[in-house]
Amino acid sequence: MATLSIPQNGKALKGKNRTQRTLPSVDLTAMVDLAFLLITFFMLTTSLSKFGAMDVAKPTEIPDQPYPASRTVTVLLGKDNGIVWYKGEMEKATPQRASFKQISTVLAQNKKEIARLYNNDPGKFMIVIIKPTESSTYKNFVDLLDEMSISDVKSYLIDDKSLLTQEQEYLQKLGAI
Repeated sequence: MATLSIPQNGKALKGKNRTQRTLPSVDLTAMVDLAFLLITFFMLTTSLSKFGAMDVAKPTEIPDQPYPASRTVTVLLGKDNGIVWYKGEMEKATPQRASFKQISTVLAQNKKEIARLYNNDPGKFMIVIIKPTESSTYKNFVDLLDEMSISDVKSYLIDDKSLLTQEQEYLQKLGAI
């Protein structure tokens, strides 16, 4: 006959022993070692991206040589991401507004027009004059330099000292300065 043991809650357990079983445990030491080996392997074999900086050689003085107006595009950087550009001389040109999304199209169109005007002569390339104003941001300036590289503009000049009075008046009229 089976013996009944009475637990503290008052109910009898029929035929069951009250022995405690130990739960199996998993040793994770090998898994941690493997994880550190994999992390070390991938850290040593992965090449990190190199910092890419654009070289800008800016002379201390801008030469006073006349630039050919038929090959010159001037880009004025204003406030609130505003860009005003014109082709040729300011007195004879019609300045136009552009956004940073449009500037690549503007540069490509002017580059094609100048190449067509000079029968694709490689010595007669487009010259871009970049004129940042005091109200423009450094980010916009760097973005425009990046766009010069992307658009493969062979010659550009950074003129941050001589904003013409007509350019200032036009930018004030547009509220871009």
